[in-house]
Amino acid sequence: MKSRLHRRTFLRAGGVVLALPVLEALTPRGQAAPAKKPVKRFVCLTNNYGVYPQAFFPDQTQSGAKYDLPETLAPLEKHKADITVFSNLDHGNTGGHQGVPVLLSGVKPINAPGFPEGNLSVDQKIAEWVGAEVRFPSLVLHVNEANLISFTRTRAQVPSIDLRQLYKALFIDEEAAKKATAKQQLQRHRSILDVVKDEADAFHKGLGKQDQRKFDEYLDSVRTLEKKVELQQPWVDRPKPKAPKAEPSAGKGTAADLKAMVELIALAIQTDSTRAVTLASGFANGDFGLSGSYHGFSHHGQREKEVAALKLIEKNQIAQMAYLIELLKKQDDPVNGGTLFDHTAILFGCGMATGEHSNKNLPLVLAGGGFKHGEHKVYPAEGAKRVPAANLLLSILRNHGLEVDRFGTSTGTLTGLEVAK
Repeated sequence: MKSRLHRRTFLRAGGVVLALPVLEALTPRGQAAPAKKPVKRFVCLTNNYGVYPQAFFPDQTQSGAKYDLPETLAPLEKHKADITVFSNLDHGNTGGHQGVPVLLSGVKPINAPGFPEGNLSVDQKIAEWVGAEVRFPSLVLHVNEANLISFTRTRAQVPSIDLRQLYKALFIDEEAAKKATAKQQLQRHRSILDVVKDEADAFHKGLGKQDQRKFDEYLDSVRTLEKKVELQQPWVDRPKPKAPKAEPSAGKGTAADLKAMVELIALAIQTDSTRAVTLASGFANGDFGLSGSYHGFSHHGQREKEVAALKLIEKNQIAQMAYLIELLKKQDDPVNGGTLFDHTAILFGCGMATGEHSNKNLPLVLAGGGFKHGEHKVYPAEGAKRVPAANLLLSILRNHGLEVDRFGTSTGTLTGLEVAK
């Protein structure tokens, strides 16, 4: 019988200390090596409070191509043939705000240990696959609100950056001294696993079969991380693209800051600096001539003033989605042909459906990416027949080029969402 391990167990050797994961039964993870072409991109625009549904969702009786865009989605009218609006998709969760970080995984952080990839989000799955092909495998951004939707497979929430930080990351080269320091750190990098190899081997022999699998997986993830560090080394000396515009001034209000952020996202895609982006947007008191807080407006109780405020905030978010579509449509795609929009999937969505803490019927709109669009897709509302929103996430990943059969809580790809011929 194997001895019981203390939770605070470490591998120590050569001055290196490597903390160990929680060792428990785990279904082994398998992943086929994906083809890398064509080059695809993914952008997710979100907020933390959902939408006012009466102004967001088309009439449920208007399914298919013949539907009217409601007030909040009106800015997308000129792009109607290039978007798909979904009704009755969700992750089957309850808990109000607890649904916010579930948007791109389908898995609550608290339930992540029970899934092979934890609550890994779509953008970070893509980032893993892209690796060091680009300077930034992913960009996690925010405007006036925390970005809570991006998670690694180790269940770590990816920190986000603001408008000025993004500009500097994309276009401002580090000072020579900082570059030299970064280069030295990479050159001095020595494999942690090589240092603790003997102790790791001895430790492995003392584990049961299930924990041995878990331990092997953990060591593989550490080795993968080390490989990523190695692959990133060439980017230290590689010059960044020349800035096509001056650094934007932040703090000019939600509408201006969000527009500037969208412009930088378009430039990041145009310069192939990244392939995966998430952006959470919020609201600052005084914007749009409104007095109050986003959270306060979201608890509207059907009061006219609060509802009107939500409509203004949410319509601006959709207007910025329309602006991103326009920017990408104007740019040729030198790798794939066509435009950048043709090969960039843009998802607007929220992990909490409404400010009244409902997680049912998430607001979801998909544009571009090479999908066949132009419809309002209405899925079954009945409990037993409901379709997981994670099926949409799986479809996005498959379209991106990843050969995966399941993602998070998916049961398959999303029926009815087809790739354009």
